[in-house]
Amino acid sequence: MYTLVILLYQLAVILVSPFHKKARQMVVGRWNTYRILRSQIEPKARYVWFHAASLGEFEQGRPLMERFRREHPEYKILLTFFSPSGYEVRKNYEGADVICYLPFDTIGNVTSFFRYVRPEMAFFIKYEFWQNFILACKYHHIPVYSVSSIFRQRKVFFRWYGKTYALMLRTITHFFVQDEESATLLSTLKIRDNVTVVGDTRFDRVIDICTQAKQLPLIERFKGQSRVFIAGSSWGPDEDLIIPYFNEHPELKLILAPHVIDEAHLRQIESELRRPFRRYSQLTEDNAAEADCLIIDCFGLLSSIYRYGEIAYVGGGFGVGIHNVPEAAVYGIPVLVGPNNEKFREAQYLLRHGGCIEVHDRHDFTSAVDRLLADHEFLAQTGRVCHDYIHHNAGASDKIFRTLGL
Repeated sequence: MYTLVILLYQLAVILVSPFHKKARQMVVGRWNTYRILRSQIEPKARYVWFHAASLGEFEQGRPLMERFRREHPEYKILLTFFSPSGYEVRKNYEGADVICYLPFDTIGNVTSFFRYVRPEMAFFIKYEFWQNFILACKYHHIPVYSVSSIFRQRKVFFRWYGKTYALMLRTITHFFVQDEESATLLSTLKIRDNVTVVGDTRFDRVIDICTQAKQLPLIERFKGQSRVFIAGSSWGPDEDLIIPYFNEHPELKLILAPHVIDEAHLRQIESELRRPFRRYSQLTEDNAAEADCLIIDCFGLLSSIYRYGEIAYVGGGFGVGIHNVPEAAVYGIPVLVGPNNEKFREAQYLLRHGGCIEVHDRHDFTSAVDRLLADHEFLAQTGRVCHDYIHHNAGASDKIFRTLGL
C-alpha cells in the first residue's frame, strides 16, 4: 500500500508539472539525480548521507554536516533534498560533495540509488521517514539516524491505520529527538533503548550564524543612530500591519524582507509606503542614509540582518504558519508573530515566557510595538528571554557526536 501511494504521488507530480513550477522542478531535478550520482560519486570514497526535506530541515542538519567536515575529513558528504525549495537554494552548498534530489521512494528507484552510492551512515532530518530507503539501508547494513525528530500524537504512526508503517521505525538505528514527549510516544511503539533527547540542532545553527554574521556596511549606514524594526519572511497580511504603523512613526526605520520576492509583490509594497524607501539591490554608500525603509530583494541576508534591529517580526502567522523564530531570537531582540504559531515549539515557549508577542490585528500590533519602544526595560527583558532560551537549548550537535562516539 505504501509503495502504491508513492507511485500515485509520483504520477500526480508528473501530470501537473507542465502547469506548476515546483512540480516541474521536482520532475526535472529527479531526472538529473542518477546523472549526478554517476558522474560525481567516487567509488572508493567513504560517504555520509544527509537527507533533508527542504531548506528548514537542511538548516537543522547543517551543524552536523559542517562538524563532519571539520572533524572527520575522511568522509565525503552526500546531501539529498525532497523539495525544490531546499535543493534549488542549496544545490551549490560547499559543505557537501554531492547534492541531488532524493528519487521518489519506489523500490526501483531505491535499488538504482544504492547501485551508485553505499554510504557508511545515513542521517534523516526531522520528519523524513521514507520506508523503502530506510529498509534498504537496513538490508545493506547502513546505520540510519533520525536527527532533530519530533513526534506528536496526531502523526500517522500513532493512528490505527498507520501501525504497519510504524513498524519501519523499529529499523532505525537511533533517534535523536527534540523533546521528552517524542521519546514517550516512541516508547508506545516499543522503541525505547535507542532514543536520546538532545533538543533541536537548529539552535546550534542559529548560534553559529549569529557568531559568524556578516558585516553589512550599507545596512549599518542605513541604520545610523535610528531604531530599526525588522520584518522577516513577511507576507501580505503581515505587511498590512507593519507598513501603516511605519508610515505613521517617523522615529522608526523599517527593514522589510518579504518571503516572496517578485516584481509584482515588491511594487505592491512600494505603492503602500509613504516614506522614503530603497531596495537593497539599489543601495549605495551615498543613498543608504536617505532611506527610511529598506526592502530586501535578495536571499541569504536575513539571518545576518536581524543583528541590526531593536524589534523583529517573523511572518507567516496569518497563513500556513510562522517562519524561523530562532533566527531572530538569537540576537536577543523581542519577536512578534501572528496567531498561527501553535505547531512551533520555540514560539510557544517564548510566548509563555515573555520573549514573543502574539498579534491578531492592527490594534494588537500597535499596542505591542508602542510599548516596546516606550518601555526600555520591557524591551530589554523581552529580548533577554529570547537570548537565554536559544543559548540554554544549544548543544544538540555535541550530544549526537558523543552518542555516536565520533
